[in-house]
Amino acid sequence: MLQLNQISYHPAATPQPILRDINLKLPPQQLGLIIGPSGSGKSTLLEILSGLAEHTSGEIYWGNQSLISYNLQEIAGLVFQFPERHFCGNTILEELRFGHPELSMNQVKDALAEVGLDHLSFSTSPNALSGGQQRRLALAVQLIRSPNILMLDEPTAGLDWSMRGQLAKLLVKLKEHWTLLVVTHDAKELTPVADNCWHIQNGQLSEVEM
Repeated sequence: MLQLNQISYHPAATPQPILRDINLKLPPQQLGLIIGPSGSGKSTLLEILSGLAEHTSGEIYWGNQSLISYNLQEIAGLVFQFPERHFCGNTILEELRFGHPELSMNQVKDALAEVGLDHLSFSTSPNALSGGQQRRLALAVQLIRSPNILMLDEPTAGLDWSMRGQLAKLLVKLKEHWTLLVVTHDAKELTPVADNCWHIQNGQLSEVEM
């Protein structure tokens, strides 16, 4: 279980905290959804939970283990908003093995199968994929690392209604094996598939009754 106790984030350069006393519990193999407008602190929270930023106060736990940024980098996988802008490989195989040349072909195949891209050639360029396929590839890039928790920042941004629906169905499939935390400002397709839901506004989190 992911648990946040009184997490706050107040960089020295900002007059007010960006996050204030965040409390959250997300059981394993569930999809947690955080909804909030731009500037509410959603992405900052994911950066802290993925170890990219250090919270100012509070505690983060996975099960009974207290976590610091280094631990979070090991156990968390983060799919950025518009992840296709961050692709580095010339082919699907290069993208999945980027930074992990030791990965076997079976591991690569399993990751692609998990997101429904196992029908594609390894030599396909990521830039030749549709928008929805690119989002799936970005998920596979994180899943191949076997994170304890997979986090997605605005995963439906820029997708048409059909692709958004397909992505929601994929997340339902993924939570059979993974713990998911998604942040978004537009939760229309995602709310029906969420197990837990919160609203964030001005850096404060409140639980939404499902």
